[in-house]
Amino acid sequence: MGIMEIIGIAGSVSLLAGWRLYLCIFATGLAMRMDVVPLPEHLASLDVLASPWVMSIAALAAVAEFFADKVMWLDSIWDAVHTFVRPIGGALLALAIVDPSDPAVQVVAFLLGGGASFAAHAGKAGARGVVNASPEPVSNVAVSTAEDVATVGLLYLAYEFPLIAAGIAVVLLGLTIWLLVIARRIIGKLLGRRNEPPVA
Repeated sequence: MGIMEIIGIAGSVSLLAGWRLYLCIFATGLAMRMDVVPLPEHLASLDVLASPWVMSIAALAAVAEFFADKVMWLDSIWDAVHTFVRPIGGALLALAIVDPSDPAVQVVAFLLGGGASFAAHAGKAGARGVVNASPEPVSNVAVSTAEDVATVGLLYLAYEFPLIAAGIAVVLLGLTIWLLVIARRIIGKLLGRRNEPPVA
């Protein structure tokens, strides 16, 4: 496996952890246990994710996140609590994927993994704040469900096809930046309207 594929997998998993950290941990562990995802020997350090204890805790947290993320404003509170948890989790996942024999690569992976996870988390939290401000409560459930499906599908794709994992990471990063820009504009417009003096 080449360095680009390894970086692609690390980047994809880190970005996805910014959306659904616990689902990433549980899905990776489950796929490893069921031999659905044949991890290369290089990624053997991820074996800890297949531990029954790790999988059980990740599954409980993923179920809690699944329901919390569907409730308007509760999802924003959940995101606020996880502002520090997701980037650290994404950084540790990236660290587990890269070559353990090269400390410099590990430091870079830890920093970039944490940054990628934080960027994805910020994009998700910003977009969700905009969705929560909309009058339609069903849109919150639809957006959250789309995130669930996308996370599972993209996580499987990243591990199953490491050659396109780098492309997945680039697309996710672009989507995250786009969500941040859109959320900033919408929130700016909403705050601008509130600050306008009432019409006489």
